[in-house]
Amino acid sequence: MTDKTHQTLFQAITLPCGAVLKNRIIKSAMSDSLGNGSGDPTDAQIRLYERWAEGGVAAMIIGEVQCSPDFAEKPGNLVLNSNSDAEKFRQLAQRGAANGAQLWLQLGHAGAMAYPPTSDPKGPSPIDIEGLSCKALTLQEVRNLPAEFGESALMAQSFGFTGVQIHAAHGFLLSQFLSPLFNKRNDDYGGSIKSRMRLLLEVIDAVRNAVGDGFVVAVKLNATDQLEGGLEEADALEVVSALDKTSIDLIDISGGTYFPGAKSASDSSGSGPYFTDFALRARARTAKPLLVTGGFKTRDQSVDALNSNSADLIGLARSLVLDPALPNHWQENNNADPVFPKFQLPPDGGITAWYTMRLTEIGHDCETDEIPDLMASIEQYGDRDRTRTTLWNKRFRNRN
Repeated sequence: MTDKTHQTLFQAITLPCGAVLKNRIIKSAMSDSLGNGSGDPTDAQIRLYERWAEGGVAAMIIGEVQCSPDFAEKPGNLVLNSNSDAEKFRQLAQRGAANGAQLWLQLGHAGAMAYPPTSDPKGPSPIDIEGLSCKALTLQEVRNLPAEFGESALMAQSFGFTGVQIHAAHGFLLSQFLSPLFNKRNDDYGGSIKSRMRLLLEVIDAVRNAVGDGFVVAVKLNATDQLEGGLEEADALEVVSALDKTSIDLIDISGGTYFPGAKSASDSSGSGPYFTDFALRARARTAKPLLVTGGFKTRDQSVDALNSNSADLIGLARSLVLDPALPNHWQENNNADPVFPKFQLPPDGGITAWYTMRLTEIGHDCETDEIPDLMASIEQYGDRDRTRTTLWNKRFRNRN
């Protein structure tokens, strides 16, 4: 590939709100699980995002930032509300802006998939199956959610972050409302896809009204839930059409659901991007910039997606865990693609645990070229969650 061809990755882009991204590489949201167990950033988390910024990304998205501590995905999540440690969040925003990068918070609510040791899960409808149970949100609880998202978005803006992403993918609450598998409601928020997307659209309006113009508001959307009976592409395209009429700046296309027993898209052994075909179909439905996340492992794949009009921006996650300075290396070197480790018969969640613990090493500036042991990483990941569960419940649920 010629230098001229790969420079497509390093062209600036202006989003509808006027924000300028210096290139087309985004560190997509991951649950980095580096909060302190009480909902606030740690020094290691601040350093992690500073390192990614120094490594050349245009923007980074911090995954699973909770508006409320009541329905968190993990006890390592951040919580952004009036009780947050303002100084730590400001440090995170400031140091994540190194090297011209932008830092956005992904506002989430795990709903039915809230972590049971710290939550009493609630979703659109009651569920009681092996490995997953929840109660249904009341109509009033649903109606309260947009304001909750708006308040957290305004706080993110006040702390110096330059954008937020509304999480409506991967089986978390707003994704659950979109999915006919999770959403069996018979009120204004259930039934047709028009009704199932109502909450997402109300959240978008509340967030934009809170932050005003000039602040990035993105949405992460599943192309498909990859579950029988879940959100399928036809309905997802209807959501894209509706998003085109909103004030958002960016649609992040991904897929898959963290449903018990379901295979994560990011654990796929496939060699190419997962959702570019859907993105091409979405392109006919919207003029919004498209960020495509999932399966990009090489520079050539990223450039091809841009040049084929499948994507305006490329979302990378695990590639940037393997090489935090990958954008800089891609710009300098034709042979800088990361080498992905191969795991033989990993247990459910094991690969996610391995990458999460690798993030911890990067945040402490102590990663090496040696591949950490998978089973040791799983054990460390579990031990840390148990410790943070105790801290979380002590702070947020008054449990000793």
